[in-house]
Amino acid sequence: MTTHYLKRAKPSARPDATETTRIVEDMLDQMRSEGEAATRRLSESLDSWNPESFVVDEQEIARAERSLSTTLKDDILFAQSQVRAFAEKQRATLTEFEVETHPGLVVGQRQIPIDAAGCYVPGGRFAHLASAAMSVITAKAAGVRHVTASSPSRDGEGIHPATLYALAQAGADSILSLGGVQAIGAMAFGHFTGEPVSFLAGPGNRFVAEAKRLLYGEVGIDVVAGPTESLVIADDTADPWLVAVDLISQAEHGIESQTILISTSRTVADRVLELIPQALDQLPADSVAQTAWDHLGEIAVVDSREEAARLADEYANEHLQVHAADLDWWLHRLRNYGSLFLGEETTVTYGDKTSGPNHILPTLGGARYTGGLWAGKFVKTVTYQRMTQKANERVGRVAARISRTEGMEGHALAADVRLQKYFPDQPLDSTP
Repeated sequence: MTTHYLKRAKPSARPDATETTRIVEDMLDQMRSEGEAATRRLSESLDSWNPESFVVDEQEIARAERSLSTTLKDDILFAQSQVRAFAEKQRATLTEFEVETHPGLVVGQRQIPIDAAGCYVPGGRFAHLASAAMSVITAKAAGVRHVTASSPSRDGEGIHPATLYALAQAGADSILSLGGVQAIGAMAFGHFTGEPVSFLAGPGNRFVAEAKRLLYGEVGIDVVAGPTESLVIADDTADPWLVAVDLISQAEHGIESQTILISTSRTVADRVLELIPQALDQLPADSVAQTAWDHLGEIAVVDSREEAARLADEYANEHLQVHAADLDWWLHRLRNYGSLFLGEETTVTYGDKTSGPNHILPTLGGARYTGGLWAGKFVKTVTYQRMTQKANERVGRVAARISRTEGMEGHALAADVRLQKYFPDQPLDSTP
């Protein structure tokens, strides 16, 4: 089996994260020790944003709604209905049970939603209104009591109106007009809302990702997100133009976004390479897609679909599209991806915006060991047990003997005292 690359990513040194970590640690320390005053100061110095209140009120939401067209509002509601339906179905798969595994020993499982969650929606070059649905709706579908959402001010005028409307319609209980590390810290520490969260979700830049990473342990997090990744598998049935457009559509996320084609057809691969410039020409002049493709785009030709699947699993990309025949074969063979798009009729754009499955996904190889954000991330699966005195007769003796074999006499004693209480006329028989 051989892999022939028509185009490879240009080697580049990974950025030194030491300075990012130092900056974020210092910011979080200030926010932790000085409270809301530090958060306000950081927002003023970094974003030139210091409103009387960072908590968005109903009047602001109403103004945002009035500024949007009926068509856009209908589109937002349609997309959110898709995300909500999928998240609710996911939540329904999380079941509770109780079973007697030994006479008198009953064990069980409960599904308890996290009490409070924080959802970050980025700002920057784009209005990320779809991210509002992905995080907030999923948390509410999971049963989270209080969801705080935060998104940065745009041009010093508050949250982008479409994003704000989307956050409100998604069901956020509190909305903060804060961005960056200060937003992450504010949600974690409960600044301005009085609701410190137990879980943080949502994408962001390297400072946001580092803040989540540093806070992990104090709170749970969805993923430590890196730049967008997208991989397309194409065989000789693929439409090269659709493949080319799908590749560059994801390259527009940023200059660090990698897009990859793996094809079992040299003819298709060659044609895609020819068409990429035409696809790039369709984008605005200020698009970063050209730079991302030039530096990080790859096209590989392989001998077979099995080799294509093996190589795709090795990449373990965030998004994986299949433009090929026999889609069920690919569905059951592929293993490492954040989200899978089967057939030319769907595309990552649909997953990003409207189709329903979550677009907050693992990057940088994380798909080898985890999936993306889903309702289960906001739910704690916890266990319990209850026993009769009679069940102690066997369980207690086994537990004591195992404990003593391990050298843990205190553990053994906890079993012994129950055996002595419930079966005073029986020998302990708890020595291995």
